[in-house]
Amino acid sequence: MIVNPNFRDLHGLRRKLNHATLDDTVKQPHFYLLFPNIFGYMGGIQVYSAVLLRALQELYPEAEYDVFLKYDRSDKVNLQDLEFLPQTRFHYFGQSHGDRNLWRRYGMASLAAAKMVGLGLRQRPTLILTTHLDFYSVVFDWFKRLTGVPYGVVLHGLEAWNVENAALKAVLQRADQVMAVSHYTRDRLLREQSLPSDHVTVLPNAFDASRFKIAPKPNYLLERYSLTPDQPVILTVSRLDQNTGYKGYNQIIQALVEIRHHIPNAHYVLAGKGNNVPYIEALVHQLNLQDCVTLTGFVPESELCDHYNLCDVFALPSRGEGFGIVYLEALACGKPVLAGNQDGAVDPLLNGEIGCLVDPDDVEAIAKNLTQILQGTHPNSLLGQPEILRRKTIENFEFAQFRRILSQSLQSLQLPQI
Repeated sequence: MIVNPNFRDLHGLRRKLNHATLDDTVKQPHFYLLFPNIFGYMGGIQVYSAVLLRALQELYPEAEYDVFLKYDRSDKVNLQDLEFLPQTRFHYFGQSHGDRNLWRRYGMASLAAAKMVGLGLRQRPTLILTTHLDFYSVVFDWFKRLTGVPYGVVLHGLEAWNVENAALKAVLQRADQVMAVSHYTRDRLLREQSLPSDHVTVLPNAFDASRFKIAPKPNYLLERYSLTPDQPVILTVSRLDQNTGYKGYNQIIQALVEIRHHIPNAHYVLAGKGNNVPYIEALVHQLNLQDCVTLTGFVPESELCDHYNLCDVFALPSRGEGFGIVYLEALACGKPVLAGNQDGAVDPLLNGEIGCLVDPDDVEAIAKNLTQILQGTHPNSLLGQPEILRRKTIENFEFAQFRRILSQSLQSLQLPQI
């Protein structure tokens, strides 16, 4: 069932539904949350969604939670091993990221929309929140006009930039709460959509500082990748799909030619998987860099912190990051970070205070700054002080900060604070 937002007698139906409600008093908040997924694959939006759920449950421990998961499947999740409030209900729609069957994809999307609307008409949630601006946002907008239930949208990066779809523009205009993960995304949104400045708040990414700590280079990774303990290592962690060329790993490979002139034993570790690997391997061969570039493939969560501690500098000179939680994770491990200066990466690096920001298309600048960082001659002296990098990252982006800002953002909706 595809919900049509252009109901002829929308207001009349809304009055009938309100009249039929026996008790409009909500004793405790009831949240509807739509996430891409929070189990299995954990990209930036997935991590953000999981953090948002945790923060809400700490702020509103007596609330009801219905969580709709677009890609997760019930047979792939064991909730007994996870900690959620008992009044949390998960609804799985198991749509594969790579599913190219349009009928199946639209069928699952329609099923998810139908279930959310059906439950919503009976339960009347206090607030609907989604962490991705897509089809479901239009459903929420329609549902608000039908029932009066407010909704909020979290905006990250590419999906929120240059929005031209009229329905999505309306979603942004009428949302009760719009939260951007970075000042860069917020500023672009205000400019491109002509929104009032108080309509969009910034709720930046957060991370678990207990999972990412400063440690020596792990011996098992040195052996796995045939590296020596004193060998300078550049690390990138990224998806390697064909549409992720904006991440900047190609520029790092090209810059490595110049870096090796100054640091002959420098090595580049590119962690991640995707269908762009053949192109990357061809580029490495073309530049004759086979002996100093390692493609690790997929890195499990249990090894992620160790990979950060393996490197001497983390580099992701992207042109399309809405924020970039990997920057926080690397900084929490005390690693200097190089990022692009034309996207949301400006936020986690505190406008360059705790990192190096470069033109992501300038291979020469990337090579020069990475060489300076590895040689300890970079003009930003903080890049060589791991404890300060970790402390400042925790002060600005640890979970407690996220929860505090979220609480402030929701105050305008007058939800009861438990």
